[in-house]
Amino acid sequence: MAAQALVSSSLTSSMEAARQILSGRPFQSPIGSSRKASFVVRAASTPPVKQGADRPLWFASKQSLSYLDGSLPGDYGFDPLGLSDPEGTGGFIEPKWLAYGEVINGRYAMLGAVGAIAPEIFGKLGLIPAETALPWFKTGVIPPAGTYNYWADPYTLFVFEMALMGFAEHRRFQDWANPGSMGKQYFLGLEKFLGGSGDPAYPGGPLFNPLGFGKDEKSMKELKLKEVKNGRLAMLAILGYFVQGLVTGVGPYQNLLDHLADPVNNNVLTSLKFH
Repeated sequence: MAAQALVSSSLTSSMEAARQILSGRPFQSPIGSSRKASFVVRAASTPPVKQGADRPLWFASKQSLSYLDGSLPGDYGFDPLGLSDPEGTGGFIEPKWLAYGEVINGRYAMLGAVGAIAPEIFGKLGLIPAETALPWFKTGVIPPAGTYNYWADPYTLFVFEMALMGFAEHRRFQDWANPGSMGKQYFLGLEKFLGGSGDPAYPGGPLFNPLGFGKDEKSMKELKLKEVKNGRLAMLAILGYFVQGLVTGVGPYQNLLDHLADPVNNNVLTSLKFH
């Protein structure tokens, strides 16, 4: 009986100790000492994961990873020239300005990639007159190849475009230097829509985000990444348009149709001649 009582007492003490430990309260041992349960794991005790540590890396170096921490959309550690290194090659340029410039140029490239090929496609479909369905380089972009006559001569158009784009770029730079300032300057009553979110690259609002995309942080992060990826692809597409125009003498859509019709005789290798 004495042995049975001893075993029962030991089990009771063990169960009480376990209950106190799991609840985080001090454990009163049978001999009267008191101590905290040291092996209870709490979330706060786990070391934080470095931002972007689990992202895929593209030809990253130890140096590039010292300043590219994954906080920027599309940051995979790729910077072989050190252009974003604040203390290296690109130290004379603000790294945030470079990231901002990539987003803006990517947006221009996406518009340009569609705008350059759309007239060709619409012309082939018969949606616009043949005289306006010209390859992009025959509309005055490359002067020797430009054949389309606009409402004014090329020099007047150039000055007019420079004035309009210069005005838009000037206001954009003002917003970069002082975010939200465009919402305080009078602009035909539209200034209340131009205040922005405080982030010059993603101003938001009814003019720049009328559909209200990216309502939460997670979806906004995904959209920023998709935009950067598509912008980079569009910049490569514009470069491809230039090379195709110089090498083949026809537009990108016609290049595609020729290749699909006869892939053997219309490809990169057979088109290595300059017009």
